Amino acid sequence: MQYSNPDKQTIQQWDRDFVWHPFTQHSVWNAGEPLVIVEGEGEFVVDADGRRYIDGISSMWCNVHGHRHPVINAAIKQQLDRVAHTTLLGLTHPPAATLAKRLVEIAPPGLAKVFYSDDGSTAVEVAVKMAYAYWHHRGRPGRRKFLALRNAYHGDTIGAVSVGCVDIFHSTFRPLLFEAMFAPSPYCYRCELGCDRSTCNLACAAAFEQILERNADDLAAVVVEPLMQCAGGMIAAPPGYLRRVREACDRCGVLLIVDEIATGFGRTGRMFACQHEDVSPDLMCIGKGLTNGYLPLSVTLATQEIYDAFLGGIDELKTFFHGHTFTGNPLGCAAALATLEVFESERLIESLGAKINLFNERLDRLAMSPHVGDVRRCGMLAGIELVAEKASRREFPYEMQVGAKVCMAARGHGLIIRPLGNTLVLFPPLCISPKNMERMFDAVEAAIKEVVPAIAGAEKLS
Repeated sequence: MQYSNPDKQTIQQWDRDFVWHPFTQHSVWNAGEPLVIVEGEGEFVVDADGRRYIDGISSMWCNVHGHRHPVINAAIKQQLDRVAHTTLLGLTHPPAATLAKRLVEIAPPGLAKVFYSDDGSTAVEVAVKMAYAYWHHRGRPGRRKFLALRNAYHGDTIGAVSVGCVDIFHSTFRPLLFEAMFAPSPYCYRCELGCDRSTCNLACAAAFEQILERNADDLAAVVVEPLMQCAGGMIAAPPGYLRRVREACDRCGVLLIVDEIATGFGRTGRMFACQHEDVSPDLMCIGKGLTNGYLPLSVTLATQEIYDAFLGGIDELKTFFHGHTFTGNPLGCAAALATLEVFESERLIESLGAKINLFNERLDRLAMSPHVGDVRRCGMLAGIELVAEKASRREFPYEMQVGAKVCMAARGHGLIIRPLGNTLVLFPPLCISPKNMERMFDAVEAAIKEVVPAIAGAEKLS
C-alpha cells in the first residue's frame, strides 16, 4: 500500500501540499523543513531521524505523566477490546459514569454534575450556554452578558472567542461575536492601570469589582482563568486576586466560570489552580491533562443548583439542548480514569514540591539575563518575557519574531518549546526528572544567548 510507510521527505512534502496547521503562517512554514515527530517516551519526543527532544510544552500543554505511560496505554487497549465508541444520547456506559463520579470527588466543593465534550473550547462553550440558560430558566432572561479579562483566551469556537480578548487572535472575528465586557488584566509587569505591583493593593481587582457591581443585573457570569492567563502571555495573577473575584461574584449574585483547561491537573502544584485560594466556582472547565493528552476529552462541571434549573416537564423546554457526537467517548474516559489512577499511585501532587523548587531556582537565574524583562510563574508553568532593553522594558517588534527564533534555536539543544509573541512558554510534563529539567533550562539559556543579543543590537542600531 503506497501510504503504509512513507519516509521523512515524503511526509514533509505531503504536509506542505495538504495540511493547514493551526496558528501558522504558511508562507513561512512552507519555506522551512517541518520537524517530523514519530515517537514519544516519558518527557521526550523523537523525530524521524532518531533525535530526542525534551517536550517542553507537554505537546500543547496536555501531557502530564509522559508519553506512552504503561498504565494509560493498558487502559485504552482494554477499553478498545470492549467498545471504542457509544453515544451518551439515550445511553450510558461504565467509563463515563465512573469518571464523572471520580471528577466530582476531586473537584472543588459544590461541583456536582459532569457534562462531557471534546476540547477546551467546547467545554467553555458549554459553560457559557449553561450560564445563559440558567438565568433564562430562572426568569431573568436579561442576564445575558459576560465579564472576562483582557488578555483572556478561552478557545477558538465563537462563544469561547466572545469571552476572549487577545487581539492578535480575536480581532478579525469581532463582528461574529456576542457582547462581552472586559476588566483589566492582572498583568503586573505592564500594568494597564499604570500601577506598581509593590504598592497597588490589587488595583486591578478593585477595577474588576467596580465593573461587576455596575453591571451585575445584566451579567450571566464572570469567566476567568485562575491564577495564570496562559495563552494571553502567561500572565500570573497576584495572590488574592482570584479570591476577590469569587467574593465579588457572591456579593453581586453572578455566576463564576473558571477555565482550568491549562491550569488543571497538577500544573500549579495543586490538582486545580482555584484550590490555592479555596475558591469553588459555579462552573469549571477542564481538559488537556484530563487524558494525559492521549485523546480529546473535556468536561464542564456544574453545581447542583445550576443542574436543577434545567429540570422540568418536557413541555417546559428546559432541556439543555447541546451535545457532541463524541460526548463521553469510552476510550477518552478510560484514558482519563487511568490518568487519575497514576496521580494516585505515583502520588504525583505530593511529590511536586522539590521539582517546583528547582523550577523556581532556574527561573530566578534566567531572570538575571539582560534581555529577560519578566519571569511569570505558578507551580510548573512559566512565561519568560524577552525585551530589547531591560531598564525601559522596551519590547521587540512583533514582526521580528524574537520568541520564535529563540524556540527554533532551542531545538538545536534538544528542546521543543513555543512562544507567545516575545514570551517563551515553559510547560513541561510533571513527570520530568530533575536532570532533564536542568537540561531544559540549559537549552533555554543557550538559545537566548545565541539569538537575542544580536537581534537587540541590530534593533538598537536601526
